[in-house]
Amino acid sequence: MLTGISIVFLGGDARQVEIINKCLELDAGVSVVGFDHLDPPLTGVSQEKISPALLANADVIILPVTGCDDQGTIPAPFSAEQLVIEQKWFSSIRRGTLVYTGIAKKLLKQMGTEHGFRIIELLERDDIAIYNSIPTAEGAVMMAIQNTDITIHGSTCIVLGMGRTGFTLASTLQGLGATVKVGVRREDDVARAVQMGWKPFATRDLAANIGEVDLIFNTIPTMIVTAQIISKLPRRTVVIDLASAPGGTDFRFAEKRGIKAILAPGIPGIVAPKTAGIIMANTTCQSILEEYHLRGDEE
Repeated sequence: MLTGISIVFLGGDARQVEIINKCLELDAGVSVVGFDHLDPPLTGVSQEKISPALLANADVIILPVTGCDDQGTIPAPFSAEQLVIEQKWFSSIRRGTLVYTGIAKKLLKQMGTEHGFRIIELLERDDIAIYNSIPTAEGAVMMAIQNTDITIHGSTCIVLGMGRTGFTLASTLQGLGATVKVGVRREDDVARAVQMGWKPFATRDLAANIGEVDLIFNTIPTMIVTAQIISKLPRRTVVIDLASAPGGTDFRFAEKRGIKAILAPGIPGIVAPKTAGIIMANTTCQSILEEYHLRGDEE
């Protein structure tokens, strides 16, 4: 149980609502900022405005999956007001306070180092990344169906990157009857791809593998689908970039050439917010329980 623990939620989408409900279920004291336009409204929480006092009284602060940007702006789609945490307010957060987010950007990391609060990046955890790869793969397939005039079955698909998302996506496409080619960087990924029945190639050889491709799914967060690559793609090819913004595709040149290229980070929160939220909720609450158990042992 989270009895006696004060948790402050700053902004977030439908996934955050699932985490809030889980914290309430475990008897935490919950304050929220940025949920004043949620319908139906949250019950059992304290609706607040962001302030130094609110931050100072928190045992745990939970930010959205995307955290805050380097100007302190926090996404709050359920509020009519822009949610911003002023840089000077970070000093109000007590040393040792747990600050959860999906991804921590430069400002948040810098403030954590300066003021001694602990940042926990949930998307760095293998369990969340693996669970999240399932709605990501389903969402990517949905986008592919919506943006092509062919079936996945019988198509030729390239998946760039063999991380958690790339692996699940390649398996899903194969299950739908696609010919799957995977761009990899490591020898063990080559072996795994061959074992799975996919056609591996080194990412540096991408240009030599795009002649008959219908769909490219990129999971690599560095520029890989360059103007040079796009200039050689068949015009029917659709590129779906799943990497975190700004992605790994030259979207400007793709538009200029008439190639449909879509940046689609954060798909779990779009296509399956409840499932994605439950994944985040279970892991976040388990992490809080473990952290406080460890503190109890130390004391």
